[in-house]
Amino acid sequence: MSLQLLADFPLLSHNTFGFDARARYAMRIDSVDSAAALASDARIAGMPWLVLGGGSNIVLTRDFDGVALIVGIAGKRVIGEDGDAWLVEAGAGENWHEFVAWTLAQGMPGLENLALIPGTVGAAPIQNIGAYGLEMGERFERLHAVELATGEAVEFDRATCAFGYRDSFFKRDGRGRFMITSVVFRLPKAWTPRADYADVARALDHATARDARAIFDAVIAVRRAKLPDWTKLGNAGSFFKNPVVSAQAFDALKSRVPNVVSYAQADGTVKLAAGWLIDQCGWKGRGIGGAAVHERQALVLVNRGGATGAQVLELAEAIKRDVLARFGVELEMEPVCL
Repeated sequence: MSLQLLADFPLLSHNTFGFDARARYAMRIDSVDSAAALASDARIAGMPWLVLGGGSNIVLTRDFDGVALIVGIAGKRVIGEDGDAWLVEAGAGENWHEFVAWTLAQGMPGLENLALIPGTVGAAPIQNIGAYGLEMGERFERLHAVELATGEAVEFDRATCAFGYRDSFFKRDGRGRFMITSVVFRLPKAWTPRADYADVARALDHATARDARAIFDAVIAVRRAKLPDWTKLGNAGSFFKNPVVSAQAFDALKSRVPNVVSYAQADGTVKLAAGWLIDQCGWKGRGIGGAAVHERQALVLVNRGGATGAQVLELAEAIKRDVLARFGVELEMEPVCL
């Protein structure tokens, strides 16, 4: 199989920050066979790879001197069920939000809290995306991938994906080694709503029902009210993870900052609200060059126009320094920086 090799490829429309970077080459991957064929393509032998879905979790600080692999593997289907759940598979190139909407249209709830998260289905396991009380890993069954160096098909279950908070094997040890081609989700037949987050609960107060569709609509309304549309104002969603600290560290922090926003975790640790920490340091609405902190949500960094990836990283490092100096808490960035 011979794939078209595109030279000097613009990545402007393939990253949600809207950085005007370019790749030395690019290839569009629309099938498992085309992904497997990469390993034997002499034209790109020895070149580094950059796997791109929607580009919603990447900061491009420079041009990429290698091959950008644009994943467009499509398709979604119900592949089975048992007494407890439906098994649904989607191609890695499917739009995540549209896939969530499709599952609800099929009468299979379970992903509604993850509505309107930008990106593709294939990117979801890498970040273990999560929002409003649900992480993707809770609905995950298995995924299929291709090892880029060999072209071999590989299957990963939940254990081998090693999901963590906005983390996975693919974001760490597997980065650049595998291309995810499809993901299988397990959607429970005994559906239980998750609507405890205050913003979602308030949005549901105006709804006539509290079913999965109502939660889906409420999450969309909340996200649109709080977060900028990346098609109009470049961003990568939440830029920092909410830091998780030990109970001892939290007690020490709370003694100094009684009003610190926090969420107790089941394992005894405490999650802090990164956006609140950033806001308290006075960063909301401020920026460096075209890169800025969003004026409504301090957790989101935006491209106000003409920003570079280097400026976004400079801004992020300045924020991290201020939060560490004031609260003794170290923030960790969510996006992958290249």
